[in-house]
Amino acid sequence: MQPAPSAPAAAQTVLSVEKSVLGKKWVFAPADARLSEGISQAYGLPEIVGRILVSRGVGFDEVPEFLSPTMKAQLPDPSKLKDMDKAAERIAAAIMNDEKVAVFGDYDVDGATSSALLKRFFRAQGRDLRVYIPDRIGEGYGPNVAAMVKLRDEGNKVLITVDCGITAFEPLAAGTAAGLDIVVLDHHRAEPQLPPAHAIVNPNRLDDASGLGQLAAVGVTFLAIVAVNRILRARGWYTPARPEPRILQWLDIVALGTVADVVPLTGVNRAFVAQGLRIMAMRQNHGISALSDLASVSEAPTAFHAGYVFGPRVNAGGRVGEAELGWRLLSSEDPLEARMIANKLHQYNAERKVIEDAVLDDALEMLEAQAQDDLVILAGGDGWHAGVIGIVAARIKEKYNRPACVVAFDDKGFGKASCRSVSGIDLGAAVIAAKEQGLLVAGGGHKMAAGFTVVRSKIDELRVFLNQHAIAQLKGAAYVPELRLDSVLSAHAMTLELADKLSMLAPYGSGHAEPRFALTGAKIIKPTVVGEKHVSCYIQDTSGGASLKAIAFRALDTDLGETLLKSGPKPLHLAGHATINNWQGRRSVNFQIVDAAPVW
Repeated sequence: MQPAPSAPAAAQTVLSVEKSVLGKKWVFAPADARLSEGISQAYGLPEIVGRILVSRGVGFDEVPEFLSPTMKAQLPDPSKLKDMDKAAERIAAAIMNDEKVAVFGDYDVDGATSSALLKRFFRAQGRDLRVYIPDRIGEGYGPNVAAMVKLRDEGNKVLITVDCGITAFEPLAAGTAAGLDIVVLDHHRAEPQLPPAHAIVNPNRLDDASGLGQLAAVGVTFLAIVAVNRILRARGWYTPARPEPRILQWLDIVALGTVADVVPLTGVNRAFVAQGLRIMAMRQNHGISALSDLASVSEAPTAFHAGYVFGPRVNAGGRVGEAELGWRLLSSEDPLEARMIANKLHQYNAERKVIEDAVLDDALEMLEAQAQDDLVILAGGDGWHAGVIGIVAARIKEKYNRPACVVAFDDKGFGKASCRSVSGIDLGAAVIAAKEQGLLVAGGGHKMAAGFTVVRSKIDELRVFLNQHAIAQLKGAAYVPELRLDSVLSAHAMTLELADKLSMLAPYGSGHAEPRFALTGAKIIKPTVVGEKHVSCYIQDTSGGASLKAIAFRALDTDLGETLLKSGPKPLHLAGHATINNWQGRRSVNFQIVDAAPVW
């Protein structure tokens, strides 16, 4: 019998930490004790695993599917999505009639994976597919009129936009007028009015009742392929000479795009990623395998590798290099070609890091005064590379624990911006509201990420508007950044056995954070600078015992890094999560430090 949950309680402060060295209040992730115990007993799980499941919103009956997600249970009927049947019919007809089809994709990982997915599907049908990725600097985000006309002049009859198009009114009108049947596959927030197109598939259009708004564009694209495949099968398209493709074999591409676009890893997204990572480990995709080799990833890939190792490299082509490299890498059937492209992306990623650091330094210097007062931080500069402003915005958000927008102005006075938000502030809504107020040339986004184009003369007015909008969302409450933790442990309790138990909760990502713990009263031993930005150390209980290896990434120039390096004999409370290290066949547990607080 399912235990009834007790009444919810307010978030409890952890170890009385109201303000850590990074300015955060430590609170326990809320978890009903009765339900946690019931789940642990009913499913034979460690008590801590039951507690974490409840804190992540997993219901009693949802536990088996959450821990072992399957496509069979989670894959929705694509027809639930508004306009999906219409879109699938048009694409299927184009394949069967051998019409020329083009795809217009975004230059990020979600766009690259969506484009590669379609390329592989069309190739399996014996059909070509023209893939067009705009230049980030020269063309900007989304469809443009010149590209629409060009693609029609090439003889294409159908155009599929992926990860873009939902707000491209003028370009889509031009494409439609030129004779293109346009199918939009997008997931960005839609406006009440939709652009002219043959079909618009977007779980976040206002009249869509599918309940699939958490999908990345690559997830929408995969469902579109399922729908098209179903039509082709029903119409006898597949024969012994033209067999039906195994579309599940491409879930490694879907997993990469889903993780990299930071959509919630719940429901079908969790199934996409869990199954996709298993396929990724089989090294069937030459492009992902080449990236693994270059990055020295020898173990089975995890969501971490997808988001922080493979994703940035695929992204690098669109940021500072050649925008088409990402989809070409992921759709390549030639190991040698894949290796060559991966090498290029690896180099572009190194260049991207140098450019990113330069822009970040400029932005932080500019923000010294402003960041003390504004809830939404906005920094703009001339000559900043538009390809790195999203990463810089994320870094500023991490430093100040507040939403951040970074604007790169061109010599004509137009600024392209990328924004990253924090929990509790819907930055996408603020940007859309600013656009409706006439403060922006263009703009849109999600709760946690947004982008816009602004005229320089409007920047001060925009800063005021975004802050007022964010403050209004808080409804009079003060904004206090919180770090949610799952339990308090001693350093000697952070064992390999515990880490193995926690691994059943993976994959982790947006909407399902990796379990985080407070280690109480730990001594810092041999703190050392590792590389250019990291701080490594050993931690030990004040009573002695075995030490635990730990690291704080990108902490050197932060209050966290300074605290670790100068801790001396004084113990600290540490916040972070367990990682399992595999080295020459030996497994050990490490601790990744994300915050610290003094022991009073």
